[in-house]
Amino acid sequence: MREDIAKFTSSIKDDARLATAVVGINKAHVVMLMEQKIIQWQDGAKILKALSKQSSIKLDPSAEDVHMAVEEAVLNETGPEVGGNLHIAKSRNDQVATAIRMQLRKELVELMFNVLQMQESLLDTASKHVDTVILEYTHLQPAQPVTFAHYLLSHVDGLGRDLERLQGVYERVNLCPLGSGALATTSFPINRKRTAELLGFNAVLENSIDAVGSRDFILETQAALALLAVNLSRLAEDLIIWSSPEFGTVELPDDFTSTSSIMPQKKNPEVLEVIRARASHVLGDFVASTAAMKSLPSTYNLDFQEITPKLWASIDNLANSLTIFAKLIPNLKVSTIDEGKAAAGFVGATELANVLVRKYNVAFRTSHKIVGALVKSLIDSKQTLLDATPELLQKIAQEAAGVKLTVKKEDIVECTNLHKLIETYKVLGGPSPVEVEKSIVTRKKNIAHAKTNITKLKQNLADAESTLNSIVESYSLSNPPLNTRLKNSNL
Repeated sequence: MREDIAKFTSSIKDDARLATAVVGINKAHVVMLMEQKIIQWQDGAKILKALSKQSSIKLDPSAEDVHMAVEEAVLNETGPEVGGNLHIAKSRNDQVATAIRMQLRKELVELMFNVLQMQESLLDTASKHVDTVILEYTHLQPAQPVTFAHYLLSHVDGLGRDLERLQGVYERVNLCPLGSGALATTSFPINRKRTAELLGFNAVLENSIDAVGSRDFILETQAALALLAVNLSRLAEDLIIWSSPEFGTVELPDDFTSTSSIMPQKKNPEVLEVIRARASHVLGDFVASTAAMKSLPSTYNLDFQEITPKLWASIDNLANSLTIFAKLIPNLKVSTIDEGKAAAGFVGATELANVLVRKYNVAFRTSHKIVGALVKSLIDSKQTLLDATPELLQKIAQEAAGVKLTVKKEDIVECTNLHKLIETYKVLGGPSPVEVEKSIVTRKKNIAHAKTNITKLKQNLADAESTLNSIVESYSLSNPPLNTRLKNSNL
């Protein structure tokens, strides 16, 4: 192949991430070949010794890819007559599919821990703001009062769904393609379940064409990552808006902001802006990968090589964003909404409509019409809900709906008391302090349970790697040991 073409098609610059997995795959494959008596025990032992020296392999920039780099290192160590058997009954096609899945398992586990860390940060901060009243918005217009804790819990729950999606993805990633060969398996009597077991997979990805020719596990991962990115971007957007003087809901910590090069009064939310922008990279990478896949013929195509780096970029992007958020959230300064701003925003109007229904037997739609007319009248006269009187409400009710209505002053006043309003929102999932505290307790239990499960996944991978290395060490002896099989196989 021409040098410029070889360089153009080489994946070596992106392969460093797969090097450890590729060495592990070769170890497991050789162990299986030895057990199946496909290669001589002594030859297998020599290859395993050579592979064991590749634990800290440095990739030659001139190599075609990591797979050839590892094989060439073994050949240099053992010679072609021995090392030339490393590639019996396997192809780069099934090897790369396996390596990506192995590395992705580790990346997903660490990313799930990042999500848990951010959830814990949100919950810890929520615990401090159960009684901190803020104003929430719909269409960026003042809507209803909630607590800051209630707001943070909404993101805890969103991240919880992100975590569930990642856990579901992990199950489908943790299937082993090795043994599929180029696309049609092999005539050698290999044992695919054995290599899957040695590499810590839950099961074999059975159909050989599907095993080497599918990258839906990457697209599914990227889809889950795109949803996570959207959720993080929306949180960043809220904090950017709320940190502006016009809103004044939060103040960002100095360490996460910067000033203007010319305007000394500025406190720019640049970290959040970068998170918001990079979320679009994750979405773009997903779209690009999907577009690359949609028109490919079956089995293996080198287009796959262009997809994998986008997967790693998205994971790195989100891992960094989650880490930043986990550090930023606890250091937010939150300002509770003052009575005047709430009244000017008429955030008690919804409750006033509820009061007319509950206490004065007015149909809700009629009540909605009356309160809407009241708000318009107060705005026109440059007044707020604090200025509303029973007499004015009576007049508005008659004019707007033909309803005779006599309301007590205290009923109107109570609708402007934000703390009392929030205490009445005791419905499941509402912002009342009692309900929020229950939610915090439940979410903490959920996170503890999820952390236990994800820790088990990580431990399973570590155990599989440790077991494989022990077998490799044992099989590297010149003579086969008495027991050449793992006990209690799960496959």
